[in-house]
Amino acid sequence: MASTAAGKQRIPKVAKVKNKAPAEVQITAEQLLREAKERELELLPPPPKQKITDEEELNDYKLKKRKGFEDNIRKNRTVISNWIKYAQWEESLKEVQRARSIYERALDVDHRNIALWLKYAEMEMKNRQVNHARNIWDRAITILPRVNQFWYKYSYMEEMLGNIAGCRQVFERWTEWEPEEQAWHSYINFELRYKEVDKARSIYERFVIVHPDVKNWIKYARFEEKHGYIAHGRKVFERSVEFFGEEHVNENLFVAFARFEEKQKEFERVRVIYKYALDRIPKHQAQELFKFYTVFEKKFGDRRGIEDVIVSKRRFQYEEEVKASPHNYDAWFDYLRLVESDADPDTAREVYERAIANIPPIQEKRHWRRYIYLWINYALYEELEVKDPERTRQVYQACLDLIPHKKFTFAKIWLLFGQFEIRQKNLQAARRGLGTAIGKCPKNKLFKGYIELELQLREFDRCRKLYEKYLEFAPENCTTWIKFSELETILGDTERARAIFELAIGQPRLDMPEVLWKSYIDFEIEQEEFDNTRGLYQRLLQRTQHVKVWISYAQYELSIDASDRLQRCRGIFEEGNKGLRSCEEKEERLMLLESWKEFEQEFGSDTTRERVKKLLPEKVKKRRKLTAEDGSDAGWEEYYDYIFPEDAANQPNLKLLAMAKMWKRQQQEEEDDDDDEEDEEDENRGVDRGSGKEMEEDNRRVERDGEENGRGERSRDKEMEEEDNRRVERDGEENGRGERSRDKEMSEDSASPSENPMVSEPVPEKDSKESTYDDSDDSDESSSSSSSSSSSGSSSSDRDKDGSEKQPRKSKKDSVND
Repeated sequence: MASTAAGKQRIPKVAKVKNKAPAEVQITAEQLLREAKERELELLPPPPKQKITDEEELNDYKLKKRKGFEDNIRKNRTVISNWIKYAQWEESLKEVQRARSIYERALDVDHRNIALWLKYAEMEMKNRQVNHARNIWDRAITILPRVNQFWYKYSYMEEMLGNIAGCRQVFERWTEWEPEEQAWHSYINFELRYKEVDKARSIYERFVIVHPDVKNWIKYARFEEKHGYIAHGRKVFERSVEFFGEEHVNENLFVAFARFEEKQKEFERVRVIYKYALDRIPKHQAQELFKFYTVFEKKFGDRRGIEDVIVSKRRFQYEEEVKASPHNYDAWFDYLRLVESDADPDTAREVYERAIANIPPIQEKRHWRRYIYLWINYALYEELEVKDPERTRQVYQACLDLIPHKKFTFAKIWLLFGQFEIRQKNLQAARRGLGTAIGKCPKNKLFKGYIELELQLREFDRCRKLYEKYLEFAPENCTTWIKFSELETILGDTERARAIFELAIGQPRLDMPEVLWKSYIDFEIEQEEFDNTRGLYQRLLQRTQHVKVWISYAQYELSIDASDRLQRCRGIFEEGNKGLRSCEEKEERLMLLESWKEFEQEFGSDTTRERVKKLLPEKVKKRRKLTAEDGSDAGWEEYYDYIFPEDAANQPNLKLLAMAKMWKRQQQEEEDDDDDEEDEEDENRGVDRGSGKEMEEDNRRVERDGEENGRGERSRDKEMEEEDNRRVERDGEENGRGERSRDKEMSEDSASPSENPMVSEPVPEKDSKESTYDDSDDSDESSSSSSSSSSSGSSSSDRDKDGSEKQPRKSKKDSVND
């Protein structure tokens, strides 16, 4: 602080803040903490090393450490690691009693923690507290009897202490719980270590009952055979055959039984066993059994010469077949299969060389498909049967040199070659081969196989480069873009994944753009970027107005936990309804309205439900004329159409036009009937009365259908009729004419045959009744009902007033047509 000459202190002036508006970029507490973490401002230097020189300092040190451990435990008692560290620290100070107390306190917190029991018991065993350790193991296996680790360690401790009886008792308690197979094997091996064969046999007896698998019976029999109890082993096999019976026979059991008897030189028994098994096992399930039986007969039976004759005969047949048609590769496959099973490697190689020498004469891929499998089988035979990797490599190289890669290639060969080099632990050669394949003849399968290989090796940089090459080769492949972005997402680089998606949707040509957009949207939803997701939906809707996009957009907005989600969802439905007005497929617009209706039924109010209900269309049955390819008439076809109230409001009043047409037709009929004779008039009157009755019945049917259609349809018809009446009255007042002259003018204006009034029953929902409408003719029945229900029909009203004009007459022909 400054001081004046008089010695008084003067307070410095504080600068006034002129601009008190908030800064454009606000700094949050989370940002401050993140920056502090990045700059490592909160790191404290390590505490200085302390040398303890006397007992008092040691006690202070112990007190401080114990206080720290107790504070950590007090903060969160459920963190078992704090308890274990505390107990191990006390153990390091030889404070076993304190460590024991800490473990007991920890067990009170979580007595089902396996690591806690193990650490506790290990501490007691380290400090040679045998009885304490036994006590802990007993408590552990009592509380958690299904934890095999406790039983293993308990039995191991007893055996190390030389307490064989105690160890056996532990195993007996364990087997009472019927544990897994390895526990039984451990018990058996324990008894065998101490030459207790009879006890091991009794354990096996219980074991095969608890785990009655074929392999366990075979192990039991081999146990008896190993210890020289041949009769017992044979009895075990016989019991197993009886145990499984004929319903659950297994070829492996009979094969093991037969080989057991074969070792004992009981060849007749072996033959009986094989025949018994082949009689009871289906042929398609006894391939191995038949193979072993054939091998046995070849070794010890009289059929050896017969088998040789059969094989020689088959070989001769194959030789004749391949000589007649050397490019019949299926015959070569059968011949090679026979040679591989019966001949030495040199003979098999000779046949393979003869087979691959028959190169297809035409360089078309479809002719090479079966031929390439000869090379594949040759390489696999050399690798798996002969186990000659160098010759296998030569086979692959010769095959790759033979294929004309510029015209076509086989990705399977390249991938098999790469996998072979990896099995030989020659990764560089595998990469070199696959890189050569991509350079010579890039294919989708090659790229996928190479990328999968590098993914298994966790070489992500190489995967990125391969994806880039792949997308340069096939930028229209949406699956590749999606896989690339998924890789970047897994690696945690969301910005790269988003950039990949942006590049993908910007491609001019894609094979499955809808899958790509869906993946991009799902990615943004997983990242909880709601604004980005909305932007994606809006961009997608600029490209397509598909109804599923609108519905998905609305469902997405509904799934967001926000206060205005219902308003957003409703707004999307409204916008989608407006956008689909120009859509030719009316079913899509109906689908959107039905989805909107379901939404309003669940979340909306009565007002919004009524509003959506008014937007639902009417289902109308129509007819249209079909034309054949040669231009001739092909008849009529019925189809369904939907009339939306919003669209119908913009069309002319079709009902009024129908009434005008009906009135015009009646006028024409009156003029025609005046010239007829008297007897025809009487007859026509009878017909008119009959048709009048039919019209009354039709009117009653229409009224009954209207009542069945529901209150909403009646109200809509009433509104439409009232609107028609108001329009007629308004037009009549403006023109200064009566209803009769106006109707006459309208009928003359609308007398064109192209005007087709639409007559339909309003059906707001899918399951409502359907009305029939014909594009070619107006139905007299519907027109008469419309004219009788309308208040603007001038002819009928005039006739009612005068009482002199009668029902318009019709001829016989017209009546029959009606």
